[in-house]
Amino acid sequence: MNGNRQLHKPSLIDFDAGITAVDTEYVRPGLDASHLIVHGGRAAFVDTGTSLSVPLLLAALEAKGVEPGQVDWVFVTHVHLDHAGGAGALMAALPGATAVLHPRGARHMIDPGRLIEGSRAVYGEHAFDELYGVIQPIPAERIRTVEDGERLELAGREFEFIHTEGHAKHHYCIVDPAAAAVFTGDCFGISYRELDTAAGPFIFPTTTPVQFDPEAAHATIRRLLSYKPERAFLTHFSAVSAPAALAPQLHRDLDEYVKIAVAHRDDENPEASIRAALRDWMFTRLDEHGVDPAPELRDEVLGMDIALNAQGLAVWLVHTERGG
Repeated sequence: MNGNRQLHKPSLIDFDAGITAVDTEYVRPGLDASHLIVHGGRAAFVDTGTSLSVPLLLAALEAKGVEPGQVDWVFVTHVHLDHAGGAGALMAALPGATAVLHPRGARHMIDPGRLIEGSRAVYGEHAFDELYGVIQPIPAERIRTVEDGERLELAGREFEFIHTEGHAKHHYCIVDPAAAAVFTGDCFGISYRELDTAAGPFIFPTTTPVQFDPEAAHATIRRLLSYKPERAFLTHFSAVSAPAALAPQLHRDLDEYVKIAVAHRDDENPEASIRAALRDWMFTRLDEHGVDPAPELRDEVLGMDIALNAQGLAVWLVHTERGG
C-alpha cells in the first residue's frame, strides 16, 4: 500500500472556510487526516501524517491550485509520528513554510532520533519502515514555537494556539474563529466515519502512551468547549459537528477507562485484562449506537485503538503507583 501512494489521487473531503481533509492513508483509509487550510491565496497544513503521506499532501495542493511556495505554515499539534512523522519531508518540499510546534515538541523535530528509536522498539525495524518511512529532521531556523494563547495569521485569518495536556504534554490545539472550529489533534477523541449511524458520530477518547493524564484530559475538553466551536476537526478522522453534544460521552469514557484500569491494577497481566475490558465496554457502546454487530468489522476498525488505549492505561497505572 505505502509504495503506491504516488500513483493515485488523494482522497479529499472539502468543507467550507477553505478547509480540506486529506486522507494520509496511514495504516488504512479513513484513519488519519491532515487538514489543508486555504485562505487569501495562502495555505497551511494541520498535521502531516507520515513521510509516506507527503506525496498525497503535495497532490492535494495541486488539486486545489496551490503552489508549494504559497504554504506559510505547517501546524503540528504534537509529535507522535502519525501526526508529525511527515513534517520534515513536507517542510523540505515547501520553500517558504514555517513549522509551528509546542515548545516541548520542537526539539524532537530538530533531532527526531529519540522518536525513531522509541517507535522502532515498539514496532520493530520492518514494521516501522512500512508505517513511517524515513523521518527527516526540520532545521531549527524553520521552526517556530507557540506559547499558550499565542496567535498567528494566515493572510489575515487569525488562529489561536492553546496548550492542551491529557494526551501528551507537547500538544496544542488550534482555535479557528473564521470557521467556528477547533483543530484538536488527539485531544477531543477519535471518531471514524465507518461507525457513524443515525445516532450521529461514535466518539471515544484516546489514552495512548506515555503521557495520558485523565484530569488534564477532562480539563482540555472543557477548555475547548469554552470557545463554543460548531465543529471539531479531529486527526482521526476529520470533522464532527456539535462538539458540546459529544463531550459528555468523552467525559464518561475517560471515567470508565480509569475505573477499568484501576480494577485490573493487580492482575497478573494488567494490560491484557484492561484490553479485554475495554473491548467489552466499546462493543456495548457500539451496540447502543446501532453499529453493525459483526465483531470482525469492529475489531478491524477499533482493534488498534483498543490495544493502544490499554497500553496507555497500563503505563498510567505504573506512573500513578510511582507518584508521577
